[in-house]
Amino acid sequence: MWRTLALASAFFPGLFILCIRLLRWAAPGWSLKDRILLSGRLVSTVQATMATVSGITVVLSCKNVVHDRHWLAVEYIWVLVPYMTYDIYVMYLCHWHKSQEKGILEKKHSLASVWSFLLQERLMVTHHLFILIVLTPITQHFRGELGDFFVGCIFTAELSTPFVSLGKILMQLNMQDTLLHKVNGILVLVTFFLCRILLFPFMYAAYARQVGIPLYLVPFRIPLHCNIANASLIAPQLYWFRLICRKAARLYGSSPAHRSR
Repeated sequence: MWRTLALASAFFPGLFILCIRLLRWAAPGWSLKDRILLSGRLVSTVQATMATVSGITVVLSCKNVVHDRHWLAVEYIWVLVPYMTYDIYVMYLCHWHKSQEKGILEKKHSLASVWSFLLQERLMVTHHLFILIVLTPITQHFRGELGDFFVGCIFTAELSTPFVSLGKILMQLNMQDTLLHKVNGILVLVTFFLCRILLFPFMYAAYARQVGIPLYLVPFRIPLHCNIANASLIAPQLYWFRLICRKAARLYGSSPAHRSR
């Protein structure tokens, strides 16, 4: 636990700083804001890939979805904890630099700039804090030695993140009218729907199949905190999926000239 926490606490900020420095060499004309934005998205992609691979490994290893164990279901949580903490700060840095570009002159790390960040990114910050404060104790303590399969399923929700990050990177590079951006948009829709929406019915169906009960009885057979955690996780996903669908409708339903406005 402590070794994993220490390594992850050094790895993600270190990778972020390394990306910024490499971009300063590779793209000297870029502003610090642009380097920070791209570096944050690259690190996010790395973490998402790690989480997805860990999740798939756990899911494929657990034949009994209730009782089978896999060490990654426990250990990777201690990777997520420092990552989520790091990511909140990087989101704040991105917010502050964007505000400076818009002419909002707030001192970095001032109460006003932090409050502005929390208001604008309240849903994402709440999502991260929920994982840190609520899901971490549930996955590491309250569930006991049960449900590694379902923890692995939650890890696989990160499959859509690399495509989301690539879409933002392409827009940052003014490549939003390319075929790559359109194909990536389809992949965002598909992976987000499969791994962040359908994931939850899949987990309930897997439990129903394992214990031999109808699907509709599962919410009444599993612990209440599992239902609450799942509901709390899927709620923002439904909201974000709605935003993605609206963006996709604009992307595929309008002309390039209209999208560039």
